[in-house]
Amino acid sequence: MAVSVASFNVNGIRAARRRGFDNWLATQSPDVVALQELRCPPSEVGDFAGYTASVDAGSIPGRNGVAILTTTPPDAVRTWITHPPRARGLREFASHGRYIEVDLADRPLTVGCLYLPKGGLPAELQLAGSMREQPDGGAKYARKKRFFAAFARELDRNRLSALHSGREFLLVGDLNVAHTQYDVTNWRPARKMDGFLPEDRAWFDSLLGKRRMVDVVRRIYGDRPGPLTWWSWAGQSFAKDVGWRVDHQLATPALAARASAVWVDKEDAPDLRLSDHAPLMVRYED
Repeated sequence: MAVSVASFNVNGIRAARRRGFDNWLATQSPDVVALQELRCPPSEVGDFAGYTASVDAGSIPGRNGVAILTTTPPDAVRTWITHPPRARGLREFASHGRYIEVDLADRPLTVGCLYLPKGGLPAELQLAGSMREQPDGGAKYARKKRFFAAFARELDRNRLSALHSGREFLLVGDLNVAHTQYDVTNWRPARKMDGFLPEDRAWFDSLLGKRRMVDVVRRIYGDRPGPLTWWSWAGQSFAKDVGWRVDHQLATPALAARASAVWVDKEDAPDLRLSDHAPLMVRYED
């Protein structure tokens, strides 16, 4: 029996529910739904009909927060609070609600959901007057690089731990990185933007390999533009399909080989949007 997995940055679960998230969930009925940017206290996440919700809302009011919804209660749930990360460098992020992991009960699969910190530009690329935010000397960029290095080590441990226990491993979520030129509409100017810097893309490269992780979307979709998952709220970006793919599903090779379909469940019109992201959907065959 196939399993469908959705990754969806809801940009505030309360706002997404007001816009129709529950109807989307009932209509599409994925087996596993990984959510990022809940942006609310645990008490306000709520229940989801037909699903068990495993949640780490984090400790920063109105920021971050991740959850995994499953149609069957999972065998195990791990967050960085209940199971502190082992890689040096992640402890500063442990209480921020950025990672949750579950062992599914109905199939040998571990699913991790990540909301990677949005960084900034290195100091040499920060030009006063051309940025929405005040230049910070590269502080946010340095923070993201620390996360990059530490999470790569943690991912290796989690992947191997799953495999040693007889489970495949799937990492899904908003990684705030577009990997290839096919993942950004205007990729040439994006090379000097946060999320598509050469260093960002090199880090993404380091996660992949024939014996490590596979970018499932690119494997199925091929080397052609899209599918995109994020569009600015402003202007005509959504209508003209000018955006980025920063939402990903990375699978261990055996699981990636069972991926049979990938699609982005983009709404038909701007006024129907649930979030500035759209759900990234993959079907895996047993």
